[in-house]
Amino acid sequence: MNLVEKPRKGPGWITVDGKPVNVFGLSRSRMIGYSLLAGPGPYRFEMLPREPNAECDALRLLRSLLPKTQFERPAHAIKAANLILWPKMFGGRFAFLQIDDEDIADLVADHLSDENSWLRMRLLEDPKFASNILAGLDGLASGPWSGWLARGTDFFWFYENGKRLPLRLIAGELIDPATGMKVACFTAPDILERLANRSLVPNLLLMFLVLSILPGVRALGGSYQPIYYPLMRYVVCRALEAAGVDEDLRQALATDDVPGAWGHRVIECDDDPLELFLNGRNGGMSDLIDRLGDISFAEACGSMKGFVTDPSWHELQRRLRQGLVTPADAEWAFS
Repeated sequence: MNLVEKPRKGPGWITVDGKPVNVFGLSRSRMIGYSLLAGPGPYRFEMLPREPNAECDALRLLRSLLPKTQFERPAHAIKAANLILWPKMFGGRFAFLQIDDEDIADLVADHLSDENSWLRMRLLEDPKFASNILAGLDGLASGPWSGWLARGTDFFWFYENGKRLPLRLIAGELIDPATGMKVACFTAPDILERLANRSLVPNLLLMFLVLSILPGVRALGGSYQPIYYPLMRYVVCRALEAAGVDEDLRQALATDDVPGAWGHRVIECDDDPLELFLNGRNGGMSDLIDRLGDISFAEACGSMKGFVTDPSWHELQRRLRQGLVTPADAEWAFS
């Protein structure tokens, strides 16, 4: 994720008392196009309000709670802040687990360090599996399911000078398509070195593969996940089928009827937990949690604007009406 995703929105900004606040006090040019894993620092929590006369007690409280130290990367700063804020907001009622790109890089490295690991043998040493995955992604991009699972990069992103750049797997090498530069050989030693120094970071498909698809752990995501996650499982299964391997895994994927769920950023309510906390109403935040726990999921979803106002879902609805995609499609069998 980049520091900003749209004007005054994204991890580089936070809203306090309805006013936008620049988290790290960075200029627009320092945020546009730069990733949360951007470096080098230092990055500090400046919490500078964008509008004049926007200082308030809630902002001063938040600034007093955040770490005063410097961080090499924005991701490190945000992780440290969450570790402080979560217990103050929720006490011991909820366990806090935070996983970011660097954690996934370390997990993938653990897999690839083992000569007998499935990921190393299939992804790096099987001459067909990786190419079958990429061919499957290209097939989706040119068919009726286009727009839901793009081939943004081939298994790993390349981080250089604070920018996240796509790579292409060509003849056993990861290449920067913009310059033609060889970034790494598609072998365990090269990739392990790059994962360790964070110049390579796994992409979303590889993340879901090691966190969810292989171990059979359910994934909870947002309004796009009901489509792109089944498509990921479909691509993996078809790649295994084309390579003629791992029939047991293919069968497990094909018959798992509870592979994922959705709900992230779907629940709607009038109260913002952060605002309740910053304004000294911790009891109100606790009441909010209890209130949400007592109603059905359908009620908590409100208008479901993440679905009904989204252009991608409108386009999918059009394709369904025209019969371009149907519930009987092979891709949808993995939902």
